[in-house]
Amino acid sequence: MSPLSSYEGLRREIQRLAQENEELRRLVQLIQENQELKLVLQTRGRGLGFCGSGLLAEVATSPRLPRRRTIKFKDAERVLPGLPAAESVLDSSPVTMGSPEGRFHFAIDRGGTFTDVFAQCPGGQVRVLKLLSEDPANYADAPTEGIRRILEQEGGVLLPRDQPLDTSRIASIRMGTTVATNALLERRGERVALLVTRGFRDLLHVGTQAREDLFDLAVPMPEVLYEEVLEVDERVVLYRGEPGAGTPVKGRTGDLLEVQQPVDLGALRGKLEGLLSRGVRSLAVVLMHSYTWAQHEQQVGALARELGFTHVSLSSDTMPMVRIVPRGHTACADAYLTPTIQRYVQGFRRGFQGQLKDVQVLFMRSDGGLEPMESFSGSRAVLSGPAGGVVGYSATTYRVEGGQPVIGFDMGGTSTDVSRYAGEFEHVFEASTAGVTLQAPQLDINTVAAGGGSRLFFRSGLFVVGPESAGAHPGPACYRKGGPVTVTDANLVLGRLLPASFPCIFGPGEGQPLSSEASRKALEAVAAEVNSFLTNGPCPASPLSLEEVAMGFVRVANEAMCRPIRALTQARGHDPSAHVLACFGGAGGQHACAIARALGMDTVHVHRHSGLLSALGLALADVVHEAQEPCSLPYAPETFVQLDQRLSRLEEQCVDALRAQGFPRSQISTESFLHLRYQGTDCALMVSAHRHPAAARSPRAGDFGAAFVERYMREFGFVIPDRPVVVDDVRVRGTGRSGLRLEDVPRAQTGPPRIDKMTQCYFEGGYQETPVYLLGELAYGHKLQGPCLIIDSNSTILVEPGCQAEVTDTGDIRISVGAEVPSLVGAQLDPIHLSIFSHRFMSIAEQMGRILQRTAISTNIKERLDFSCALFGPDGGLVSNAPHIPVHLGAMQETVQFQIQHLGADLHPGDVLLSNHPSAGGSHLPDLTVITPVFWPGQTRPVFYVASRGHHADIGGITPGSMPPHSTTLQQEGAVFLSFKLVQGGVFQEEAVTEALQAPGKIPGCSGTRNLHDNLSDLRAQVAANQKGIQLVGELIGQYGLDVVQAYMGHIQANAELAVRDMLRAFGTSRQARGLPLEVSAEDHMDDGSPIRLRVQINLSQGSAVFDFSGTGPEVFGNLNAPRAITLSALIYCLRCLVGRDIPLNQGCLAPVRVVIPRGCILDPSPEAAVVGGNVLTSQRVVDVILGAFGACAASQGCMNNVTLGNAHMGYYETVAGGAGAGPGWHGRSGVHSHMTNTRITDPEILESRYPVILRRFELRQGSGGRGRFRGGDGVVRELLFREEALLSVLTERRAFRPYGLHGGEPGARGLNLLIRKDGRTVNLGGKTSVPVFPGDVFCLHTPGGGGYGDPEDPAPPPGSPPQPPAFSERGSVYEYRRAQEAV
Repeated sequence: MSPLSSYEGLRREIQRLAQENEELRRLVQLIQENQELKLVLQTRGRGLGFCGSGLLAEVATSPRLPRRRTIKFKDAERVLPGLPAAESVLDSSPVTMGSPEGRFHFAIDRGGTFTDVFAQCPGGQVRVLKLLSEDPANYADAPTEGIRRILEQEGGVLLPRDQPLDTSRIASIRMGTTVATNALLERRGERVALLVTRGFRDLLHVGTQAREDLFDLAVPMPEVLYEEVLEVDERVVLYRGEPGAGTPVKGRTGDLLEVQQPVDLGALRGKLEGLLSRGVRSLAVVLMHSYTWAQHEQQVGALARELGFTHVSLSSDTMPMVRIVPRGHTACADAYLTPTIQRYVQGFRRGFQGQLKDVQVLFMRSDGGLEPMESFSGSRAVLSGPAGGVVGYSATTYRVEGGQPVIGFDMGGTSTDVSRYAGEFEHVFEASTAGVTLQAPQLDINTVAAGGGSRLFFRSGLFVVGPESAGAHPGPACYRKGGPVTVTDANLVLGRLLPASFPCIFGPGEGQPLSSEASRKALEAVAAEVNSFLTNGPCPASPLSLEEVAMGFVRVANEAMCRPIRALTQARGHDPSAHVLACFGGAGGQHACAIARALGMDTVHVHRHSGLLSALGLALADVVHEAQEPCSLPYAPETFVQLDQRLSRLEEQCVDALRAQGFPRSQISTESFLHLRYQGTDCALMVSAHRHPAAARSPRAGDFGAAFVERYMREFGFVIPDRPVVVDDVRVRGTGRSGLRLEDVPRAQTGPPRIDKMTQCYFEGGYQETPVYLLGELAYGHKLQGPCLIIDSNSTILVEPGCQAEVTDTGDIRISVGAEVPSLVGAQLDPIHLSIFSHRFMSIAEQMGRILQRTAISTNIKERLDFSCALFGPDGGLVSNAPHIPVHLGAMQETVQFQIQHLGADLHPGDVLLSNHPSAGGSHLPDLTVITPVFWPGQTRPVFYVASRGHHADIGGITPGSMPPHSTTLQQEGAVFLSFKLVQGGVFQEEAVTEALQAPGKIPGCSGTRNLHDNLSDLRAQVAANQKGIQLVGELIGQYGLDVVQAYMGHIQANAELAVRDMLRAFGTSRQARGLPLEVSAEDHMDDGSPIRLRVQINLSQGSAVFDFSGTGPEVFGNLNAPRAITLSALIYCLRCLVGRDIPLNQGCLAPVRVVIPRGCILDPSPEAAVVGGNVLTSQRVVDVILGAFGACAASQGCMNNVTLGNAHMGYYETVAGGAGAGPGWHGRSGVHSHMTNTRITDPEILESRYPVILRRFELRQGSGGRGRFRGGDGVVRELLFREEALLSVLTERRAFRPYGLHGGEPGARGLNLLIRKDGRTVNLGGKTSVPVFPGDVFCLHTPGGGGYGDPEDPAPPPGSPPQPPAFSERGSVYEYRRAQEAV
């Protein structure tokens, strides 16, 4: 933390002390009268306790003054103990940076807490400054104040704060800002109305229909940014040449379109005038297919501007890419944020004479490029702040380290940003921030919930770090404001932070130093919980010291930060150990050595301005202009001329825009991109051909095809040689080279480094004497052996034992990371290692999933991510499972344990098993589970198992997709594998598995698999994923030993068991306190009348329960039968929801539970019973019954609303959202998937472009949620108009029995499936049917609503305080990947 950040506070503190001392009063008067003075109190000046580096306040030295001045103090030792009688006053060391033309260049990073200023002064020297972003008592705007201070100090002339600054000496200002991010997080943007095509008023509310948190029954979702919706009467569809179709028009993608209804501007005018009268001035216009036909949006925009709307965001301008949902969110964000940014920019300009008319002012965009302030927009501003740091280390560390790939590690107060650079910026083109999906180029910056302010918890025997944060207020316990214990407190207790190196700005009066005592006291409370568990828990152990507890939390935090770094690198086929770790941010230096060591990295690079690297990045960044347009051409020789023409046109646009900003053509470069994908897939890659020059069969702009194949192979491990490639978008990025570059001036060492002081730091094994060095005193060539601390005004760098730091010729710190000293870990339970092993086990399952996704070929696994990978103990008990697909939870454990019992001793090294049979732990037949037993030298039986379960798109049966709505036997649903050796003796049994996959074709009316190639490819990918798991667990065993790893497999299962027992005890105790029995029950019905009954008996003393499903209806003739594994998955899901916090999801969850399911009932049918509906429908009813018994919430829609459409040349499957149940304290969410499914729905524009349908309506079904004190969520209405003859199949529930309400709440509305024939006849299809449909027919789906909670006549709950934004907003490709995995 910088002392400069509280400049005014420090000055006030000096003035207060001056009242007590005449000599100091004269010194203060000298400071106030001489603005050129720079006061430095060196090492012995810590009597005031402000700062370890000795920097008390900065008023600056003019470059016109001599380089060295001396201030003499009479009786200085008496006035300020420790202050020498003569003190040197020095300028900061100059660093030249180009030619500033005699004027100032400013680069300013305005963060949420601090604003960093990096200034290039006339003559070339650099000044840096850090101040609070918000300090209304002293200044109105932090960037303006930073500029004012530097101009004042360098110019030697007083510049009053209440007068605009003279700009004659300012050449340029570059700024990165969190204004847009904060407005998005805190929902403090402009009032916005959404204009959308009629029938889609709730489209952005529903979004993808997937919920954010799988296990939160309240289904918290970010609110939409608009406050009103106007539906626009207009419609454009893709032209298919049906009889009676109008004249086609050509869109800018080249597609033919049909304008079915022009815009009704007359009707719209009155509605817009109404909006204006209600004070709405900003609009987002989002019309179907406007990415290719923008005319309708342009007409609406022209009318709105004519009427006086001050801001209009057209989705076709904001980001012209296909998919209306993310494009709509982007347009809304632009309309919501751009006026806010413009107001900020206008306010900033008012602080300068002439409003910065002759000054180049540039803002950092999310993609790492600078943009003039006049065109800076909200949708491109969300990562404006963090982007500067990525540019900073890419322009410094990457170059200095000789082009070795770099991982950026920016650890702040509430979260950590992780990114990667290997010669070019890594962009994503769709990502979510604060619940809003933005479709715009953004640097791939992954934000994870681990920062200095992350809170520390001990829960059910597990050390937990975050995601909750202490925030800036009250902050960590050491801030003296009653805050919670955090990572910062743990580091302070370990001696890794020195209070004397921080300014005295803490406490209620903001005048005290950091408090080690407060940190120790707060951590002691947690340590008491830890030791109580250790001495009284299931495995008694010796208590831990306070330092051991602190060290444990630091190690767990480090492991939490390693997981996303592994995921970020391995997702693209890179080895994390081959990277340099670039550390910056205030908290990163304390953890960098440990992070690098855990990832196998051997180098950490800390830039000399690491605490201000984002501001430095702004100084080094280039000005960027991008042009992009959609496309739908094949990538083939016959289209290369068209692609070159389009790229040339976009290149011309970029060059013209940059020349208009004053760049000569010699400083402008362009890079062309094509957004390519294999036909029939959704996995598009934005590729540049800059490393692939034009070939004979390529566009003149470069060989994009070779670039695509190379990157596809690297990221996914294979290519599809015979598959056509499609161009989705054409993009050009123009760059104006700024000319600002650092010219490093090396400082030679003049002797050994001076040790400022010695301190005690705690490491593994105890305290060690640790020297402290001041960064400002270190010079090129100095080498420092760990352990040591390196301190500057902005951060503390910990060099751990076994590591060596050296000062580079640029003044940076390069740390060589030594190998980790093996720690002795026994098999006895240690809660610290339990937490670390929990992360390691989960990381194994996650890395298996990455291999499977990379090497699979089918859309279901590669793009929909419908798979799970898992690790099992020697008894087949689940240890870790990722991702958390509800219907897979715990189910694979049954599969593995069946194979152990079934095969006995017939398991050998080199065997891999395949199974999908319901009686062998399967869910439904398309879910194929591949199991690999793992042997270890000296062991006769497998020591653990790994498995992967993937949904195969087709494995035969009576209908394509192997999901028949009317199956009555298992054989009709596809190929069956009870216990099949897929690999035997290391040989893949291709012939045998092919025969088995084709076997259903021998059954009358059935077919063998319809996609054998994909089946075999995906099975090989599953084998490869298992092999990765074996490798990773082998490494773990190599590190800790087999007995320790197996012991911790058991410990982590016991930890989940403990959490469930605690929940059951709490539930039983609550009922007992209210005089209620310890037995609860519930009953619900399937639409055919089959009852599902549950009786739960709680054993309070043991924290256990019996879940008895006796009385449940018998097996049914149809396919609603649910295998036993499905009921166990539903039970684990419910237990996790009831626990209410993150716990390991493994076998231990079911240990306190005995499940009674009568054989032959619908929940444990015969081996021949059809089960496909049980997986998607009956599972939902089981959840309703369990949650109903516990009174947790009212019933949700209880259905997945399965809809299948197909004919000879196409097939389509979707599940559709409904209403969620209300609960104690929350209304049910409308238009969302619930419980056992979380599948994303196909975007309307993708649906209409790939399938012969028109989506006429997709909106909430108003009033379908049950009434109650808390109302149930509404279902949706979805209307599909068919353009070709096809077979429509529906597999649905809750068409007869309504979703129940609870505690007086009313039930939700039933669902309804209607078919409206072209002649107007309306037919109720019932819940389950297949019916032929013809062009002009309309399928109208009304999904059920959720039940209400509480008596509707009770007074409505008082409005609560607005929901607090999260302390951090998780984002980045790793987060998006996990969201996509959990949306299955």
